Amino acid sequence: MTRTVLVTGVSRHIGARVASVLAADPGIGRVIGVDTVPPPSLTRDGGVTLGRTEFVRVDLRSPDIAQVIAAADIDTVVHMSLVSAPSRNAGRSYMKEHNVIGTMQLLGACQRSATVRRVVVRSTTAVYGSSPTDPAVFTEDLEAHEGPSHGYAKDAVEVEGYVRGFSRRRPDVTVTLLRFANFMGPGVDSPLTRYFSQPLLPTVFGFDPRLQFVHEDDAVEVLRRVALEDHPGTYNVAGAGVLLLSQCARRAGRLSLPLPSPAFGLLGGAARRIGLVDFSPEQLRLMSFGRVVDTGRLEAELGWRPKFTTEAAYHDFLDSRGLHALGGDRR
Repeated sequence: MTRTVLVTGVSRHIGARVASVLAADPGIGRVIGVDTVPPPSLTRDGGVTLGRTEFVRVDLRSPDIAQVIAAADIDTVVHMSLVSAPSRNAGRSYMKEHNVIGTMQLLGACQRSATVRRVVVRSTTAVYGSSPTDPAVFTEDLEAHEGPSHGYAKDAVEVEGYVRGFSRRRPDVTVTLLRFANFMGPGVDSPLTRYFSQPLLPTVFGFDPRLQFVHEDDAVEVLRRVALEDHPGTYNVAGAGVLLLSQCARRAGRLSLPLPSPAFGLLGGAARRIGLVDFSPEQLRLMSFGRVVDTGRLEAELGWRPKFTTEAAYHDFLDSRGLHALGGDRR
């Protein structure tokens, strides 16, 4: 049977890469990519092309997405459109509407569709929050002691709630929820990659959090697999191992500037207003307490594990930006 896949968020790097690999699969008849703005060019950063992906300009907050799904007889939906930080042109309110209301509209359209049989949703490990009472390692069944109350993480918690509701209403549809650690790699542009690219890294005095990353290549491979195969459930996705924030700074050849927590927050607000880097409240908590997740469920389900460890993903990012430890020593 010819497959037709809908990918949201194709104007951003990871979404474009997912659409590209699916479009290259001979077992897929059509790939339709949607976003609020068209891709900036046919060739993405890092040499990624959209291939035979058909682009349709759609705002997920509008009912138009239902017409796209119905007209194309979509059977698989890969939802990549969550925005992790507000842009300079659109504030936090737009970001929340795009993430939460957009997902509601998309799932509502999938619920009414007679052809949709598989839904894949990109989420984030930020749903676990970051607090001093956290377990050493989060599994998918654990809940945060102090749930996110701001920004992208709070949006993701709400999105996951709507996804679970959709799964109950449409038990005939295979629903896969992927909680990704922070993306890292040559083509990734995120609040965290912009943070590590600064010449001086503000840190929270007295804290050295553990961090996990997932390489963009591994993220795309996971999404490709669950888009083509039935793997219902919720899965953490991260590279093996952890890095301390102090290790990240040294390996990037950056100096750290330890600040009291209130000063870090004030600096973050100023940096966010001028568009330099997003030091949001959730970023502050991550930089204080860190977060580590277990990926055993994913590896057992797929019979596969990420090619890049957390350390290797970070080093690939550093190499792409020409960042090296002082003296050239990176161990």
